[in-house]
This record gives sequence, structure tokens and C-alpha cells, in this order.
Amino acid sequence: MSKSEQTPDGAPPAEAFKPTETKTLDPAFYTWSSTFSILMGRMTGNRDVQLEQNYFHEMDAVKEEAYCRKCEDRRDYLLKYSPVIRFMREEVGKLGGDLNEKNIHCRMCTKEQSGGFHIDHGILLCANKFRNQGHQEDTMAHEMVHAWDHLKWKVEPDNLKHQACLEIRASTLSGECRFTREFFTRNQWKITEQLQNCVRRRATLSLMARPGVKDDVHAAKIVNEVWESCFKDNRPFDEIYR
Repeated sequence: MSKSEQTPDGAPPAEAFKPTETKTLDPAFYTWSSTFSILMGRMTGNRDVQLEQNYFHEMDAVKEEAYCRKCEDRRDYLLKYSPVIRFMREEVGKLGGDLNEKNIHCRMCTKEQSGGFHIDHGILLCANKFRNQGHQEDTMAHEMVHAWDHLKWKVEPDNLKHQACLEIRASTLSGECRFTREFFTRNQWKITEQLQNCVRRRATLSLMARPGVKDDVHAAKIVNEVWESCFKDNRPFDEIYR
């Protein structure tokens, strides 16, 4: 994963899986003066947040085709060669599901999320949010764990304990919380219980944006209530893979 326009790894609404409208813009619009204004604003502290947001949104529109093509190329490569992706694809298949290039969609996203899962539409990959192929691999694995869980058990969308458990399992098993990812890309330098802390943090963030969750304290309480059973459940792996 997942949230509906909620967390970085949450489930998107059905509209997120529809083709986006491609804008035709003149690259000359992005002048050095625009870039210089943004950089100077950052250095002086006088940031025009709206200017910066508009600039990067428009840049995403110009680069949409390239972003999506790169995402699709990586998706196809990972489906063929990534051990964790191939394993999860096979396990989903054993439960009657089929994850492939036709239902793993690369789209542009405006929310701060890298992907999502929808039981009726498949997996969403946010083409403009990936740092590299490893980041995309982690996201695909995360959403494939969600797919497996939905096929394996009766998941109630409004049951917050169910949703917390989904997020705990996906963050634990996808590899996104392994030590190197936390240390080098998120500046999380705590050595002891690093995995547990990362999983708790991500599951709590995912839960916070769901209807019915009051605040971070409420979200953390729900995560804690299901923590022991969900964190220890490594299925369909024999142990935590990465």
C-alpha cells in the first residue's frame, strides 16, 4: 500500500487509476529566472511556496510521459527479475489473483505517496515519486502484500484494526523498513529496534489520514492493539525477507 489519498503508501481512489490528461506546455516557460527565484527563496528563507509548488507541478506535467515510461520499464523488469516481486506475484497467483503489467499502473500523483492498492483496480505506482529502482521495488512489494492479504482474509475497509494490521505487515515484509533504507535515505540512525520503530511510524502515519482516526495518539493506540500478532505474522514468507 492502503489509504485513499491519505499516506505515502495508501490506497488511492478509483479515479487514480484512470489515465491522466497530458498537458502540452512549452519547456521554454521554465526559465532560469524561475529556478533562480526558487533557489534564492530557499537560501534567504523568503520562500514563495505557491510559486515553488506550481513550478514543480508544471515540470511534472511536461515530464509525465518520460516519468511513466521509466516507471513502466522498471515495473516490467522487476516482474521478471526481482526475487521478492516474483515471489509475491506467485503467492498472489496461488490465491487466484493475477498481478501483471495490465493491472499495475504507472500514473502521476499529486499527493505525497509512492503507491496504492485497490481491490477492483490493482496497484498504483506514482511514477513521479520514485527516487530510484529500489524505491519502486519496495513500493511494488508493499502493495503486493496488500493484495495477498485482501485475497487471503476478509478485510473490512472500515475496521481500523484490520487496516492497521495491513500496514504493519506491508511495511515489515516489503523491505522498505530495512536498516539501509532507513539509515541512508530517511536519516533514521537508531540501531536498536530500528525495524520495529520504522514499521510503527509508517503504520501510524498511514492510519492517521483514515476517517474515524482522531489524531496521531489515536492512530498509535490502534497500531499498538494489533502489533504483537501482526508484526510476527510473516506469511507468505517463512521469515522477514529483507
